[in-house]
Amino acid sequence: MKNVGTSPAGAAVEWAADEPGSARQGAAPSAGDGRTRQLVARTVLEQGPVTAAGIAERLGLSPAAVRRHLDALVADGEAWIRESSSRGRRGRGRPAKLFLLTESGRARFGHAYDDLAVSALRFLAEQSGEQAIRSFAERRMAALVEHHRDALAASGSVAERAQVLADALTREGYAASARTVGSGEQLCQHHCPVAHVAADFPQLCEAETEAFAEVLGTHVQRLATIANGDAACTTHVPHARSEDRTASRSETDHNAVASGSASRSPDRQDTAPSPHGGEPV
Repeated sequence: MKNVGTSPAGAAVEWAADEPGSARQGAAPSAGDGRTRQLVARTVLEQGPVTAAGIAERLGLSPAAVRRHLDALVADGEAWIRESSSRGRRGRGRPAKLFLLTESGRARFGHAYDDLAVSALRFLAEQSGEQAIRSFAERRMAALVEHHRDALAASGSVAERAQVLADALTREGYAASARTVGSGEQLCQHHCPVAHVAADFPQLCEAETEAFAEVLGTHVQRLATIANGDAACTTHVPHARSEDRTASRSETDHNAVASGSASRSPDRQDTAPSPHGGEPV
């Protein structure tokens, strides 16, 4: 085992894991391998565009070991290559390859988008009041469901609409599913891209629930949310409501009276046609 060095980022590098000809080369990626790849990616982040030779010199690794990690980053879509400009290049041969991180590669090091969003909404609330947060949440959900409104409108049953909504939410990053449970459909969102923000601003969840009810055409009940610490955002979508059935019966009775059909009225007695075709009895 060779000596362990320290990178500029302060993390230890296991040299033997990356040196060509080491006993572990070609084996499954190890914890040390992963740490070294992270160091290579961080160097590209901080120094890019940068060559493999430049990274190797900075980290004290062999160029071959660095290229192996760079090739893996490129294959995973976390880095990309561009050729250096011929201007100022000395000597002959192909231009040097310069490495930069993609957005996916930058995601290795995290973002502060959630904190920024929370700060922005707090400022909005301070400047314009809580109703401004509510309006923002409603507009956000309206824009999200608008892209899928036609598909939802073309669906027949509540179960079909719930499945279409689940598919739409999945395309928006919510990893959603729908299944029949008892007297309704259970819509589950296994991921919430705004859970951290919604924990401070429940108006986002409230607007989402109202949007679901609007596009599904029925009352819905939110049972759990990731923002509240639950494993998934769960919404119950009933197949039918008792008030809908009552309204349907009332409309049927009204139509029957309008068309001259016999109906029961509290201020008159029932009548029935004479079996002989005479006056009703």
